[in-house]
Amino acid sequence: MQELAFWVSPGRGEIRPVTVAEPGPGEVRVRTLRSGVSRGTETLVFRGAVPADQHERMRAPHQDGDFPGPVKYGYLNVGLVEAGPPALLGRTVFCLHPHQTAYVVPASDVTVVPDDVPADRAVLAGTVETAVNALWDAAPMIGDRVTVVGAGMVGCCVARLLAAIPGVEVTLVDVDPTRAEVAEALEVAFAHPDDAADGRDLVVHASATEGGLRRSLDLLAPDGEVVDLSWYGDTPVRLDLGGAFHSGRLRLRASQVGEVALPLRHRRTRAERLALALDLLRDPAFDALFTGASAFADLPELMADLTTGRRAALCHTITYPVPTREA
Repeated sequence: MQELAFWVSPGRGEIRPVTVAEPGPGEVRVRTLRSGVSRGTETLVFRGAVPADQHERMRAPHQDGDFPGPVKYGYLNVGLVEAGPPALLGRTVFCLHPHQTAYVVPASDVTVVPDDVPADRAVLAGTVETAVNALWDAAPMIGDRVTVVGAGMVGCCVARLLAAIPGVEVTLVDVDPTRAEVAEALEVAFAHPDDAADGRDLVVHASATEGGLRRSLDLLAPDGEVVDLSWYGDTPVRLDLGGAFHSGRLRLRASQVGEVALPLRHRRTRAERLALALDLLRDPAFDALFTGASAFADLPELMADLTTGRRAALCHTITYPVPTREA
């Protein structure tokens, strides 16, 4: 079958035809309903900013091509199973697959979306999975004072999950004042970086900026910890680790979704983590993250606009054409 896929080279995107074979034993063919743009990572890929020593490690599942490009990249895809095992036929599923009208993957690579989670919201599964992993790494406790720096997709998902922990005081911090409305919908406080309260037990950093990381360290109480979710690509980051970092016994560590967080690595699988994320998306508060939608055909222009800042977006979804079949 002839389908269409979105490919990127540094600074340029294009839609190309691809051939999709019939599924074999243990495989499914999925017709895409929605995909989501993971703005931080995908704009880095679009700019060709994946460091050379990370080319293999940062490959997405089902990626075609090699960095810096051209590559078929993306990993927030929700579709309908058209062919495959009877138990999956007609089911809506999530898959870590690039933007493509239809595709064939092993059945084990798709996760059934709960009936009460709409397809639009389900594209956040990969992002909520990142947030779940971050909180497994961070291990916040009842009553903690927590700040999330960076109100992008990941930061907002982290903030919403933190808000469900009893007694946790959550503040979402961003330079964009319009994110205050999103924070309100997520039932957390909001502050500009200059006005954010310090003395925090935990700070989760998700702004992907040097300034955001530096401010995150400034907000910690003695013996506090910053868990950094940002990927900076080939951009160097400079920190002043004198002063309070040393005397306050502060901690800084990374969390990355490629591996299950160490505290649960031997007790939870990636599949279980993703299924949990989809279950958590029953919460309609996550709908506050959606700021726009574009047709699949508009992806080349959209990615250029998102990368250059000509268009602002929190979570931007992609809609797909309804297929026509000859009788």
